[in-house]
Amino acid sequence: MKTIKDIIETLQPVDMSLQPTIQEHLDDLTKPQGSLGYLEDFAMRYCLITGTATPVFGKKQIVTFAADHGVAIEGVSAYPQEVTSQMVRNMLTGGAAVNALARHANADVVVIDIGVNDPLDNASGLIRKKIKNGSDNIAVGPAMTLSETYAAMQVGSDIAIASAQEGYTLLGTGEMGIANTTPSAALFTAMLPCSVEEITGRGTGISDDVFTRKIAIIKQALAVNTAWCTDPVATLAALGGFEIAGICGLIMGAASQKIPVVVDGFISSAAALAACRICPAVSGYLFFSHCSAEQGHATFFRLFNVKPVLDLKMRLGEGTGAALAMQIVEGAVKVYNEMATFSSAGVSGKAD
Repeated sequence: MKTIKDIIETLQPVDMSLQPTIQEHLDDLTKPQGSLGYLEDFAMRYCLITGTATPVFGKKQIVTFAADHGVAIEGVSAYPQEVTSQMVRNMLTGGAAVNALARHANADVVVIDIGVNDPLDNASGLIRKKIKNGSDNIAVGPAMTLSETYAAMQVGSDIAIASAQEGYTLLGTGEMGIANTTPSAALFTAMLPCSVEEITGRGTGISDDVFTRKIAIIKQALAVNTAWCTDPVATLAALGGFEIAGICGLIMGAASQKIPVVVDGFISSAAALAACRICPAVSGYLFFSHCSAEQGHATFFRLFNVKPVLDLKMRLGEGTGAALAMQIVEGAVKVYNEMATFSSAGVSGKAD
């Protein structure tokens, strides 16, 4: 397996040389040119990422990383920390929203314990890659050490590379971790950059008092960790979490295999932003699935200048948005591959 440091140093941007050939095929399909709108853009992007004008669409997989966060002790979530492990078990038995939507999308779901504060005994089907029983409290110091951060990214990268070898041609990100909108908002603030107030949302539905406390805790975390945030990896270590670093690594590992990644919601987007800051070439390998109802997600899309596939006012995470958007990307590739062309079907083109 490639090391994550090797990938960071050697990853190349998406090769755009096939764009004229792909566009010629899109324009020859039996429709007015451009009439399928963003579907044509998605087909183009999928072809370019995979490096071929004759794409093959294989299996789809949603990779959901689970981890706990030390900052949960600050009372920034509406739910207790034990919900993380309870929801992991729910996912493993197929009862979570991501399972239902993945079944609808004919996508496989894998769940990785990368930092849950629970041994998860007898949890059948769980991929056990725990680095530590949760991150440390960002309100008082760094969430992770640099070595822990690289280890988490390596876990994600290794999973992406193994998935590519198993025939998956589209990956989606997912996460589970009580309080993880707090480190995500801190990462956005530091990496976009932007203000805490414009990026912070109510997560699982917190009250006004808790929301005020959450903003204060994020500001405290940024102040406490200022000296640690010297570069993108160090910033991820200081302000992030194990599942966020795992997703970051998954994205980079997938890009190294020319596998597109559908990024889920607010937390996954923070991980994607970190990946792009660490390794700018990775940005061309991503589809952003949806705009979360978490208020800061729209701020991210505006400041990072990308457009989501969907906007359904969802705010669940898990990989739910990725499961839905994967179907749109797949539909775009099927249009590209399966529609007749004017030349093959004997249909007259646009009159001069």
